[in-house]
Amino acid sequence: MTESYEPPSDFLKGVINECVPLGGSSFGQANRVRLIEMTSDANVANRDWATFLLAQADFDDDVVRGALRTAADDSDSVVRAEAILGLTNRSAPEALSLVQRELAGEVASIPIMEAAEELADPRLIEAVRVFAEGDD
Repeated sequence: MTESYEPPSDFLKGVINECVPLGGSSFGQANRVRLIEMTSDANVANRDWATFLLAQADFDDDVVRGALRTAADDSDSVVRAEAILGLTNRSAPEALSLVQRELAGEVASIPIMEAAEELADPRLIEAVRVFAEGDD
């Protein structure tokens, strides 16, 4: 049996399990602020989950986009990928250049490929092709 990948944060576990509201009240708004703050957490698993949850959330404003932009430059490639997909899903103008940057690297994760597909920009074809034809 495989262990599931969970963040160490009980708060994030509550968000994952939909026990923590992220809107609709001052409590929900405070939780949303906390989620955004956790995209910069010292623990990479917390950053990863917070960024993923924020990227997948239905809300969009300058604060959310700012947090995703910051996470798009994270030292961890998985955090970057989740942030970039979140920006792509919000039609952020910088999404294309961020996807291009990630595709220029040695490894491109599934969220980056999803972002490339969502963008459907012809300028990405050759970069994606390298991964499609690669040995690994």
